[in-house]
Amino acid sequence: MIIRGLAAAMNASGRFKYKRPESAVDHLIIGGGMRSTNRTSELVSSSTFTGVLGLAIAERLSKLYPHKSTYLVERHSRAGEETSSRNSEVIHAGKALLCVRGREYLYRRCLESNIPHKRTGKLVVARHHQKAYLDQLVERVRTISRNVNEPPTPVELISGDEARESQPDLSPDIAWALHSLETGIVDSHALMESFEKEIGESESAELVYSTRVVRVDPYNSHKPPAAQLPDGTSEGWVVQTVTSPERNRQMDGTQAESSSDTLLARVLINASGLNANLVLNSLLPRARAIPMYYARGSYAAYRGPGTAHISQLIYPVPDESASGAKESFKFQSLGTHLTLDIEGNVRFGPDIEWLTPPCPPGTPADEYVSDEDAIDFWEHSLAADDNKDRVETMHRLITAYLPAVALKDLRPDYVGIRPKLVGPGGGFHDFQVRIDRAADFGGSGNAPMVSLLGFESPGLTSCLAIAEYVVDSLSSFTKQRVMG
Repeated sequence: MIIRGLAAAMNASGRFKYKRPESAVDHLIIGGGMRSTNRTSELVSSSTFTGVLGLAIAERLSKLYPHKSTYLVERHSRAGEETSSRNSEVIHAGKALLCVRGREYLYRRCLESNIPHKRTGKLVVARHHQKAYLDQLVERVRTISRNVNEPPTPVELISGDEARESQPDLSPDIAWALHSLETGIVDSHALMESFEKEIGESESAELVYSTRVVRVDPYNSHKPPAAQLPDGTSEGWVVQTVTSPERNRQMDGTQAESSSDTLLARVLINASGLNANLVLNSLLPRARAIPMYYARGSYAAYRGPGTAHISQLIYPVPDESASGAKESFKFQSLGTHLTLDIEGNVRFGPDIEWLTPPCPPGTPADEYVSDEDAIDFWEHSLAADDNKDRVETMHRLITAYLPAVALKDLRPDYVGIRPKLVGPGGGFHDFQVRIDRAADFGGSGNAPMVSLLGFESPGLTSCLAIAEYVVDSLSSFTKQRVMG
């Protein structure tokens, strides 16, 4: 099967016509995409993120700028319905530059806000011929720590026998393990609820749920029907929203029609996750459209033999031959791993299944899908399925490091979708934070739009550090405008 990227654009059909903004807001964050029921995430998540990222950014803005207005617009009825709640809920120890700082911020936040969490530790386990992967991983973790001027992330390379002393269920074929002492787990829903609480208590911030962004335009004060707003604002981003009928229920319980609003955002932050590229693509020429790829990850719950003595997270080194990667430490994901939730329940996953958007027969193999109707094609893949082949494959991978796990006790649990900037075989590709100006797209002035692209693991671990980075970047951008 040909795996294609989705390079569609929001409102490509032109259904939503330009409207003059009715009011202005200082910061507008597009959250959550254009879903999940699991309760815990590693401070390594496989696909959380934009819900929690949007909330973390909104909270930081509301605290740093209490006299400026901040709106977080979320199309679902609550935050984190797409990726932030469909992940491993892992707190990663040293996976990326912002992860190292974000881990410490997140543990501190959990303590201060009484968010359920636990430092479990993690073992990345390998056979004899896979030791080079662990050597590279140790060096990468230490390099990242040096680059961010943080204390070294505590990791150690231990023998298989040492690993089995604490985790006796491990296979005798495991010869080496990387022990990460700072990895842990967190209740991602409780974390998001803490953000919501802080934002809700702010005088200047507001969470707007069941409302989707349908059109974004750079504001041009020189073209009709543009004009200065009553407060003097003459630059920014015109953001048109539609509020779903569910949010507009009448006092008598009957349902009202959908309502539409148009705001001028002085600063626009696009944290819409799985659909973050759609906003940019509605502004970019088609030849420069940004594709997004989608990887489905399935998890299986487990209660049975072979895991009774497990107290840490267990990650197997990925199969190099299966990945096709030239550099083993740049695999797109680790293998099917074991995670624990706050209650101590065991789950395995995620696997990786590439999704491709529908396209007409005969479409050239190297073309992206640009059809607006293909947006959200991945939604039908969110339901867990009782696929016998999938479970059997997962079981085969699991028993390579936990041989006593029983096939009959594995059951489908939940599914997450991960947004990726590269497709199969593309190796590791980090997320992107880009800042565009309204003037770049024909608007007046330099009002910034920040876009967060390709955020998956470890977005949950990094959320507070990412929020800090985004807000600091906006501050630097503003200072450059003033000096320039």
